[in-house]
This record gives sequence, C-alpha cells and structure tokens, in this order.
Amino acid sequence: MPEETSATPARAMGHNQDGRSVVRRSPPATSSSTPLTTPLQPAVAWRSIDADALDAQYEGRSPGYTYAREGHPNATVLGDKIDWMEGVTPQMGRGVVTGSGMAAVGAVFLGLLKQGDHIVAGDQLYGRSLRLMRQDLPRMGVETSFVDPTDGAAIAAAVRPETRMIVLEVVSNPTLRVADMEAAAEIARAKGLLLVVDNTFTTPRGFSPFAHGANVVVHSVTKLLAGHSDATLGWVAADTPERNRALYDAATTWGLTASPFDCWLAERGLHTFDLRYDRASATAAALADALGECAAVAQVLYPGRADHPDHARAAGLLRGRYANMVSFRLRGGRETANRFLRAASHIPFAPTLGDVGTTLSHPASSSHRGLTPEGRAALGIDEGFIRVSVGVEETAMLVGEIVAAARQSVS
Repeated sequence: MPEETSATPARAMGHNQDGRSVVRRSPPATSSSTPLTTPLQPAVAWRSIDADALDAQYEGRSPGYTYAREGHPNATVLGDKIDWMEGVTPQMGRGVVTGSGMAAVGAVFLGLLKQGDHIVAGDQLYGRSLRLMRQDLPRMGVETSFVDPTDGAAIAAAVRPETRMIVLEVVSNPTLRVADMEAAAEIARAKGLLLVVDNTFTTPRGFSPFAHGANVVVHSVTKLLAGHSDATLGWVAADTPERNRALYDAATTWGLTASPFDCWLAERGLHTFDLRYDRASATAAALADALGECAAVAQVLYPGRADHPDHARAAGLLRGRYANMVSFRLRGGRETANRFLRAASHIPFAPTLGDVGTTLSHPASSSHRGLTPEGRAALGIDEGFIRVSVGVEETAMLVGEIVAAARQSVS
C-alpha cells in the first residue's frame, strides 16, 4: 500500500494514526446577536456533563433535553405557542406536540383510559377517530357509545357507571354539525367525566374549549394551524398538571413524538394563522351563499348560514367566526361527483384540509370510506357529498370555478 503522508485527506478529515474514524464535535458557534427565526435543531440526543447532571434533568431540578423522543427545542417552541393560543396556563402544565393529529387522539386514550372504561362519543367524528373507537379500543377493553353530538339528551342518556369521558368535535367532519357543547360540559361536570374536545376545525380563533368546560383539547396541527400541507403534527393538552403528565408519558412511551423539522415548519405557519383564517372564512361564507343559489346543489352545509340546522348554536359558540369549511350535496351520485371533481381541475382533489390553497374532498372515498354505505347514509354522507377546505385565493375566482364545476356535473 502507498505510504501515508501528512497531506492524506483521511487524517485531515478526522482519522487517527490507525485509520480509525474519530468524530470531532465542534463547539456551537457564538454570536452577540440572535437569529431572526427559530433555529432548527434536529439533534437526537444531548450531552450531559456527568450522571448527576442527567439525574437533575430527569428529576426536573434542571432544565434541558436528553433524547429527542422525550422532547426537543422545536417542539417546545411550537407547543408553547399553541398552549398560549388555547389558554393553557402554567398552573395547568404544558401541552404535548405529537407526530400527527391521530397521535394526539391516541395519547388521550392511552394516557387517560384503562381497561373497563367507557366513552360517549359524537357519531360524526373524523373517520379514523371513529375507526379507533369502533375497532381498536375494544381490543384493549374500552367500549364506546356513539350519539348525535347535537342532542344533549342523547349524550346524557348514553352515560354509564363506567363512563370515563365524552369525546366531541365542536364542528363535525364533514357534515359541519355543531355539538351541544353547553350540555356536554354540564353533563361532564355533574358526572365527573372528562370532556375531550377536538378543536381542529374551529381552531383557537373560533372557539375556546377550556373556557367552555373542556378538560382535554386536541388538534391536528397539520391542518389550519400549520396551514401549508408540509408538516404532519398534532397537539394535546389537559387542564391539570397530572393529566398533562399522563399525556406526555403516553406520547413518549408509545413513540408519538413529533419531528423537529415538522415543528419548525408549523411554527412558521402559525405566524400567518390569523390572516389565513380570516381570509379563508370570509371566502367560505361567499362560497356557501353562491352554492345555495346553484340549481345543481341539493344542500349546502355551512354553520354561518341561516338554513344550517345548528345555526343558532353556532352563532352563540363561534362568535361569528364560522371557519373555512363548506360542505354540499350535488344532485346525483358517484358519477356526478366525479364529473364535478374533473371539471374543477384547478382545485386539488386531496384528502386534507387547512392548506393555503383550496382543496376538495369526497368523504365517501376518503375520510369515511371505512364506514359501510348504511353508516355513511346515517350521517348524511352520500356519493354526491363534497367537502371544501377553502384557502386564501381571490374570492370571485374561486367561487366562480366551483359553481361552474357544479353546474357542469349535472348538465
């Protein structure tokens, strides 16, 4: 072999005399100024000085990080901001950022339920939440009764001695029915139950669950909060330090942790959240009214319209902020829906919501495909049902394209 010289790249790149790799850790750069944006810190682990220092961190006597599954700076920054938006106070503890909205839902069940517990849940939850409660939780010894979330008497009647929690979305996905939150909160208080509220559709700008009696609040941060369809995240917080600790322990033990990069992206999205929410909501109202005048549309569902079945309740709960979701039913079945989706060629047909751009969804083939046709029909979801997540495009252009596509679908 050729003789190694002092100029050999291997040694200069960090190899010792025997040719074995040596990883040289550079100290962090220092600056008298600070970065304008939050630094991205993808480190998996942090170094400690000694075992005593590590003990101090794990026992809460010293701040800091140890291993990314247990927490990292980008999750802390994002979580603190959502905590503030949702009214989580220091006395309540801290919320937990998770790897998806469903991870946040999972943390609730894993952290706060035990075998033999019972749930009362709205029957119009997100499809995967319904699947989790119908198919997966029973294997763990937890049963669920599904009720009409708009009917307080039905919620009360479903409570059993072993009931542990009530699970609701303020505005349901995708039929946009508005839950009887006042009745649910009163039942939970009277019976000593946990009221768990998914606030994804309404967001902290539209509704404040903790102020309305919720014990646990859940978000799919992926949606309106992050807002750019490039970060998959969830968030969950409770009203006491003990419950928040249980949520944290469940998320950490079951590996529901969020990635630093997604947290960094979502924090960026939060900076424009109010602007996006208000613009999209205003356009959603205009779209709902235009669809209401379209002969191709059999029904429009938007909580801000006077013809919505829960409009009076929505007006009281949402304070005039009806969010960006519009659902409607075309006069026809699957082929009519397909013609509409093809005609609206500039608007993505995608199983998501909350993006800066408008997206279209067909719940029967996406979010609620796991239900039987009879199960979907019971919720009012047929093959002509379309859900629109309104973005920030120019209002007249967007409304014009969707209405034109609806007309073409039945012509």
